Amino acid sequence: MAITPTSKIWMNGEFVAWDDAKIHVLTPTLHYGWGVFEGIRAYETPHGSAVFRLTDHIARLYRSAKIYMMEPDFTEAQFVQAAKDTVVANDIQSCYLRPLIYLGYGEMGLNPLPSKVESMIAVWPWGAYLGEEALEKGCRVIISSWRRNDVNITPPAAKATGQYLNSSLAKVAAIKAGYDEAILTSPTGHIADGSGENVFIVAGRTLITPPLTDGALGGITRASVMQIAADQGYEVVEKHIVRTDLYLADEAFFTGTAAEIVPIAEVDDRAVGAGRPGPVTKEIAEIFHQATTGQLDRYKTWNEFVAD
Repeated sequence: MAITPTSKIWMNGEFVAWDDAKIHVLTPTLHYGWGVFEGIRAYETPHGSAVFRLTDHIARLYRSAKIYMMEPDFTEAQFVQAAKDTVVANDIQSCYLRPLIYLGYGEMGLNPLPSKVESMIAVWPWGAYLGEEALEKGCRVIISSWRRNDVNITPPAAKATGQYLNSSLAKVAAIKAGYDEAILTSPTGHIADGSGENVFIVAGRTLITPPLTDGALGGITRASVMQIAADQGYEVVEKHIVRTDLYLADEAFFTGTAAEIVPIAEVDDRAVGAGRPGPVTKEIAEIFHQATTGQLDRYKTWNEFVAD
C-alpha cells in the first residue's frame, strides 16, 4: 500500500521534516539487514487518539534489540513517550507507527558491534493491509514453498529487518500466483505464520494457533485475540498445525497489527469451512475493533492515549 507522507519523523530524539529523514547509504543496516522494528496502530477513540498496546510493542522492540545486541540510547519509557509525541506532532488521530532501531554510518563489515545504534519513529495513515474485500469476503491463501526461518538460522523471536526477506519472498510468490497472502511452514513442516500475520483455525468452540516454537512471531494482536477468545468462553490452544488442518477447519483467520483480523476463505484452492467469514471470526473481529477504539472497559488498559 502506498504511504501518504506526514510532516514529522522522530529521529534520535529530535523531529525532522519527512523529506529530511535520511541516513547514509553505507549504514550496515542497509547492507546487512541488522535492525529491528515494530508495527503499531493508533486509533481514534471517544477520548482521543490512543495507541493500541504501545508499551507491549516497545517491550517487544527492545527484546528484538537484545537478541541482536543493539542498545538504544533511550529507555523503553522514553521510546513510548516518543511514539506518543510523534502522533501528536503530526496532528493525526488514527495511524500506523513504525519504530526502527538501526545502525548508523561509520563502520562496515559483518561485525556490526562497533556501529552506533540509532532510532526513528514514523507515522502515517494506513487502511486495511490486505484490502477491504479481504475483510468482507475473506482472503485466498497459498501454502508457500518458502519455509519460515529455523530458530538456529535467524531467530524468528526477533522482528528484525533482514529476516523479512523470507516473508517478502513468500508474499511476492503468492501475489504472482494470484493469491492474497502466503502461509509459511516451519522446517519440520508445521504451519508457522503468514508473511506478516499469525494464523488461527477454529474447530467448534476451540481456537488453535501454532506455538512460537514453530517459528511464529509472538504477535501482540495474537495475544489480544487469545485473551478475547478466552473471555468469550472459547478454548484457546497452542499446538502444531499442518496444512490439512487448515483445509478441514471450520474457520481460519489471520491476526496482525497491519492486517488486524482477516478471515481466510481459501487455502490452496480449498474452501475453508463455508468459504466465507464465519461467525466466530466475525465475533472476535468485532470485539477486537471495539477494544482498539476504546469502546470496552474490559480492555481499556490496552488503549494508551497520546495526550493526558
